Amino acid sequence: VSWIQSIVVVVAKENMDLMTDIIQRFQHRKVRVVPGGSTRHRSICNGVLALGEGEEERPAADRPKVVIIHDAVRPFVEEDFLYKIAMAAKEQGAAGAIRPLVSTVIATTSEGYLDHSLERAKYRASEMPQGFTYDVIYQAYQRCSESDFEFGTECLHLALQYCGTNAKLIQGPPTLWKVTYKRDLAAAESIIKETLSRSACVITGGSAQAGTLADAIQKAVGALNMELDVIPDLMGENARYLLKEWNFIQVSVSRSCLSEVEAILTDLEAANRALLHPLIVIWVHLSGSDELSISGRMVEPAAFMNLASAAKLRNILLYGIQLHQSKV
Repeated sequence: VSWIQSIVVVVAKENMDLMTDIIQRFQHRKVRVVPGGSTRHRSICNGVLALGEGEEERPAADRPKVVIIHDAVRPFVEEDFLYKIAMAAKEQGAAGAIRPLVSTVIATTSEGYLDHSLERAKYRASEMPQGFTYDVIYQAYQRCSESDFEFGTECLHLALQYCGTNAKLIQGPPTLWKVTYKRDLAAAESIIKETLSRSACVITGGSAQAGTLADAIQKAVGALNMELDVIPDLMGENARYLLKEWNFIQVSVSRSCLSEVEAILTDLEAANRALLHPLIVIWVHLSGSDELSISGRMVEPAAFMNLASAAKLRNILLYGIQLHQSKV
């Protein structure tokens, strides 16, 4: 997310080395890791303090203005909603996500009997992310009590109680659901796979024939609710697709087409993204009748299979389709 200046990941002390290794492997230049505390508020406070370290020495433009607090158990927050929270926090001093209650909340007696129930329509579930101007959340933690640190869970309440800042509440999307139980991991994995399969990038190599085929593929997948971007190569501005997409279709028409496939595999490996999730590369070779020599048919598949086997070791799944175009 380009408009986020820096990210602090707060983790348990025993997981510091693991998280540091992940940050280094994925080359997250904006991200650093700090140890958490014994409670939720102590951990968040550690992160807030880390963001403000060396504030006096930094140029005004580099000092933290808005802090977004989020938790890893809600992994599907979208950038546009993050931006809404950040802008509301900048204007109001604090902002937070809310969702409708899906169950009625009741109070019980000490003996375990029903005392009373709350009118569900009047209440909302407080969710993450939450945003604050840096001064508000910093001062809230400087002024709060030991009891707040030990037993509190709501950052928006601290901003209201200790800074007089009444948060703007924004209705959050259904994607803010929380991964709580073991069964939720399977649901989360399914959402990730579905999301990653909704878009792809078609690379034509600048060939007119490949461009025509790419346009046909684009029209065909449009009915499947899939977004397809057609580009000539992965150079210059188009290199951003290496960090954006998980599915690539290389359309080739030349006899030396395997070099095009090798080039995209090299670019993907350099981008270092296959560590997180398998990348999919589909090679579509459009051949003419003059390429159907026996030697061409024997050597090309073997070379491609060797390439696919090597790619799989790097967590890149390579598939091939050969289309024969007859002369009429």
